Amino acid sequence: MNIRVICAALAATAALGLAACEKQGPLEKAGEEVDEAVDTIKNGGEESTASKVDDAVDEAREAVEDKKN
Repeated sequence: MNIRVICAALAATAALGLAACEKQGPLEKAGEEVDEAVDTIKNGGEESTASKVDDAVDEAREAVEDKKN
């Protein structure tokens, strides 16, 4: 896949994720982890690009929350 497309998708997802920026509960986090694990298994043990993007968005969201507090 083209690196520009991946970067654009990452930037768009991060912007949307930061705009929504609501605090996730423990069940939501657990559900995301299960979804990512299933995707990883489907990809033969390799983490999918979507999972990597989701992880980056989660990290950015947590960083914003930490800055607020």
